[in-house]
Amino acid sequence: MKRARSSGENEEAPRQNGSSSRRQSENSDVEDGEQAFGLGDLGEDDNDASRRREIRSKYRDLINTIQQEREDMVSLTNNRLTEVLEEANNLFKDVRRAREAALDAQLLVVATDLGKEKASRLFSEGTAFDTTAYTEHLLSFMGLNRLEDGQQNGGVDGYLPQDAWHRLAQRAQSCFRTAPSFHFMRGSFHAEPPPPRQRIERQRKAPSKEAKRIMPTELKKMEDSQQDETVKEVERILAYLKGYHKDDPTSPISYYEFVIDPDSFSRTVENIFHTSFLIRDGLARMYLDEDKLPCIAPVEEGEAEAAESSNRKQGIVSINPKIWKELIDAFDITATMIPQSE
Repeated sequence: MKRARSSGENEEAPRQNGSSSRRQSENSDVEDGEQAFGLGDLGEDDNDASRRREIRSKYRDLINTIQQEREDMVSLTNNRLTEVLEEANNLFKDVRRAREAALDAQLLVVATDLGKEKASRLFSEGTAFDTTAYTEHLLSFMGLNRLEDGQQNGGVDGYLPQDAWHRLAQRAQSCFRTAPSFHFMRGSFHAEPPPPRQRIERQRKAPSKEAKRIMPTELKKMEDSQQDETVKEVERILAYLKGYHKDDPTSPISYYEFVIDPDSFSRTVENIFHTSFLIRDGLARMYLDEDKLPCIAPVEEGEAEAAESSNRKQGIVSINPKIWKELIDAFDITATMIPQSE
């Protein structure tokens, strides 16, 4: 019995050894599996870390882009802010950790402030007319061929094609379904003149007795003195003209040689002024000689009466210091024919 029991014990011993060896083998398989699983996790962790670094770098680039291009993104015609937000939405799909989520929140705060400022400009400039933007769109529609220098400098240098204005006219024509009606710039045309307006006469303020007594007398004296001086000067010039004509009746008297004073431009103007009274009153006449140059001659009493009944022609004589000097050189005038009155 003891042997049998001992033999039985001896027989069970190898079983225990076999089970333990099987367990050891199983444990070894499990440990090997755990070791293999751990190596795979390390590779995935490395890939995930590199992806997270890439996401963080792109978030920082977007934040820097918003800060650097702030003025351009605030413009109402720029859609760059929308593009940045779309890129941020694509990045947020791969966000798994709090660090990347914090960068996404920071980007959202910056973009929100920028959108608020852009909305305020839209509210304030909603009714304003941007001439620069309108010009850019109009030139683009007309087919402006921009030069390379103009594109680099940001200008609108270039040339339009031959059918540019025709293209614009066709586009504008579609906006008007009916032909425009004709309007006169100053209202409708009437054959009859408009009725005259009634003039309202205002009562003039009666001058005081002292003004009635003093002012007309002073004015009359002044007018009389000026008229007397003019009449005397006209008569004096007429006397010189008659004297030169009497000395040599066959030789014409040049008008410019008669009125020009080579020593004084102001006296030349005065001579022209006073001589004009002789022509107006019919005391002297002007004509053209063979060289088509103006000449002057006195008019006799019989000729003066005939000149009054005939039609008279008037002309305007203009002179300045430059013309005055040119006439002196052209006619070789060295002395005046009308000496200055004493």
